[in-house]
Formats: sequence, structure tokens, C-alpha cells
Amino acid sequence: MHLLQSGVDITLIALWLGHESPATTHIYVEADLKMKEEALKLVQPLTAKQVRYKPAEGLLRFLQGL
Repeated sequence: MHLLQSGVDITLIALWLGHESPATTHIYVEADLKMKEEALKLVQPLTAKQVRYKPAEGLLRFLQGL
């Protein structure tokens, strides 16, 4: 955990530990509160309004003709 918290990539940690793949290393990794807070800081709030997709009439005719 200290290596991960220090910014060492998990694939490198997996190699050091002799794991076959990084997926094996993930079993032993648990994010602490500080890591969770840092991850939340990276998430940007949604600013775009949601709109429903409306396909062009030509596309609908094409799809119905398939």
C-alpha cells in the first residue's frame, strides 16, 4: 500500500512481488480514505445538459429496410 500511495504503478508492484499479472495484485490492494479523496478530486461534475438522441429520418428508413 505504501508503494501504491507513493505513486508507484501497480504493474511494477506486481512485478516486484512476483505476481503473474497485475490482476493478482489487485486482490491485496485496498484504497484508504486519502486515496479515495484524491480520486474524487479528479472527477469533474457534469456540466452538460442531457439530451435525447434523435436519429435522422434517412437513417431510420435505412435501418427499417434492413
